[in-house]
Amino acid sequence: MSENMMTRIISGGCILVVAVACNYIGGPLLLGLLLVCSLIGLYEFYRACDVLEGGKRINAPTLVGYLSAIAYYLFLLFRKDTEHLLFIIVTMIVLTMLVYIFTFPKLHATQVAYCIFGFVYVPVMLSFIYRVRELEGGIYTVWLIFIVSWVCDTFAYLVGMAIGKHKLAPRLSPKKSIEGAIGGIAGSVLAGFLLSYFLLEKEMPQVTIGILIVCAIGAVVSQTGDLAASAIKRNHDIKDYGKLIPGHGGILDRFDSVIFAAPMIYFLLVFIVHGGF
Repeated sequence: MSENMMTRIISGGCILVVAVACNYIGGPLLLGLLLVCSLIGLYEFYRACDVLEGGKRINAPTLVGYLSAIAYYLFLLFRKDTEHLLFIIVTMIVLTMLVYIFTFPKLHATQVAYCIFGFVYVPVMLSFIYRVRELEGGIYTVWLIFIVSWVCDTFAYLVGMAIGKHKLAPRLSPKKSIEGAIGGIAGSVLAGFLLSYFLLEKEMPQVTIGILIVCAIGAVVSQTGDLAASAIKRNHDIKDYGKLIPGHGGILDRFDSVIFAAPMIYFLLVFIVHGGF
């Protein structure tokens, strides 16, 4: 086993331990961890997209993004209704546009668009891990997010290495194959079935079929998130978003598929498992 692979396994194991502990406890601890990850991920995204001043320093529009992320998570902790959360998002857009207006022509329109998109892409979408955890049976169903992300990625890699012949997206990720993608979906469904059979049936009877559907769709979405992150990195000619996690890269490198999977899993659970809003 190579040194790099050992590093990936150790750091991945540490992430898993933290995830298990925080998801088990839930509440403010989980939300606080997600906020920290969001702020780091937001910095990585702004740096990759050349929004930061001088490539490193936080400027006025990115400061709006940071403050909006903090406000969004505080509102999520104390006021969970959709109207208040939408208020934060709309206010963030308005404030960013005001910065753009009063600093013109210092900022380019694309930088402003990246500021707004980054706020939605990282803090808002990542926060759905907490929202899933707050659902009925969320202490168990929150793991569906990681099943359709990390388990899917593992199965996709193993199946792709074994029988992968047809490229999935050669310009973005030459090593990914259609066979691997299908294997990732199958692995996610299998893991979801095991989770449902051994844990969820005790707390939420008759949900197995719904969970399988959630896992299948979630696995497709998570792979989309992985490829989307690759596309952004290739657009900006970078290999990794950061170096925070040894062997993995930055927060966004490790959670790129989770970011896409979390909101989709939430809405699928609400509609399919919990019977609507």
